[in-house]
Amino acid sequence: MLNKTYCSAVHGIEASTITVEVIVSTGLHYYIVGLPDNAVKESLRRVESAITSCQLHMPRQKIVVNLAPADIRKEGSSYDLSIAVGILASSGQLRNELLEQYLILGELSLDGSIKPIRGILPIALQARKEGFKGIILPQENASEAAIVTEIEAIAVTNLTEVVQFLNNSKKIDPTKIDIQSVFQTGVNKYEVDFSDVHGQENIKRALEIAAAGGHNVILIGPPGAGKTMLAKRLPTILPPLNMDESLETTKIHSVSGNLKAKDTLLTTRPFRAPHHTISDVAMVGGGSSPQPGEISLAHHGVLFLDELPEFKRSVLEVMRQPLESRSITISRAKLSIDYPASFMLIAAMNPCPCGYFNHPEKECICSTTTVQRYLSKISGPLLDRIDLHVEVTPVQFDALSSSRSAENSDSVRNRVIQTRMIQKQRFEHYPEIHCNAQMSTKLTRDICHIDNSGIKLLKTALDRLSLSARAYDRILKVARTIADMEGSTIIENHHLAEAIQYRNLDRETWGGKF
Repeated sequence: MLNKTYCSAVHGIEASTITVEVIVSTGLHYYIVGLPDNAVKESLRRVESAITSCQLHMPRQKIVVNLAPADIRKEGSSYDLSIAVGILASSGQLRNELLEQYLILGELSLDGSIKPIRGILPIALQARKEGFKGIILPQENASEAAIVTEIEAIAVTNLTEVVQFLNNSKKIDPTKIDIQSVFQTGVNKYEVDFSDVHGQENIKRALEIAAAGGHNVILIGPPGAGKTMLAKRLPTILPPLNMDESLETTKIHSVSGNLKAKDTLLTTRPFRAPHHTISDVAMVGGGSSPQPGEISLAHHGVLFLDELPEFKRSVLEVMRQPLESRSITISRAKLSIDYPASFMLIAAMNPCPCGYFNHPEKECICSTTTVQRYLSKISGPLLDRIDLHVEVTPVQFDALSSSRSAENSDSVRNRVIQTRMIQKQRFEHYPEIHCNAQMSTKLTRDICHIDNSGIKLLKTALDRLSLSARAYDRILKVARTIADMEGSTIIENHHLAEAIQYRNLDRETWGGKF
């Protein structure tokens, strides 16, 4: 007897429905077809043991399982439960009236218990799109699926519960989540705050500009100056996630397996800080079974690269294209997957190997050649894609020991939100652009108008600093953001002057270049 159950496969951050066709007929042996990987092929052994452990009968006949469509590679253990239900229905141990109404997913243990799987959120969204009544899934994944309205999330802990539910001998109430309440409760709840940082007012100003315009930043300074502390607080001054951004970010983390059982929805902007030993694939994504990389896990958030020159050159260079296009395409012989990668990059580095070049008190022991060699580990094209180069100096003792409270993140965030509202109105006819940093070269020239005195100032700076055309555009974008922060409709000379000073690594005298 032929029976069909339904489950789902995730490719990239999108899901597609898989039909599990099971037929039990006269003969021997078990077969599973439809382009399964090893984990799927091994599922029949897990299924057999789970069925037996739950006091059900595993047919000793010929069983053929087909995973359709057959041209999509099936990977992972999420098909176990759907295969087991198909076998039980085909052998007459299970009623099949409800099978076409539900997606059935979960990994089976040998004792029949059901383990959680990855990628439930995109699966639930696709199930709603295709008109399924609901999803039968592991208990640990239920709250994640329940944030998708109009479908039922039926949480189960073992195979026996699934059989009882499908036979209508046990009622299981769908898991309910108040998505708006979850979102409002968790939004902007960070463990750190800008008020934790004493002194460094000029660096805070630079980070506020970066947040207001979505600009990339690099902090250059000696050890202990507060670079990492400041970077970790950048997400706290960014505008809060909206619902669409929250869902998209949650989908990526769901697919990568980063969501914990207690996590329903990501309501704060992600902050990713990979170690400098990271590989190219771990940074951009991919692998034999493609997974999102760090740049995609930082989508709608911040990617922090500490000790930037210590990263492999190849790792830094593969980020150049995603920084411009804000997406990454993983291409293989038989498939191509797109991952979003719209993130703010904040990097930190010492000015030299010993860390004390340009230090006001400690002496640098590095030669000019050593400093130049250290700085040259970061390519010019990558630096061109970083809008603000900010020199961080050590905090003075008076500022460090001051009892005066520093400005908190809420106050700074409110100013950033007001500036972003100006940009939202400016780009209302450009749906792919949300802030000044995302402007194309043509749009930058059309929007960032400067007068003759501003052109003269910019020409002098470019000649002196030997800046590239891309750096010219970066200065205009940052100046436009500074003008927006002051509510000015035009870019004035002092806006340009401040933007120019945030190109420290382009100076001829920096690091003994002159």
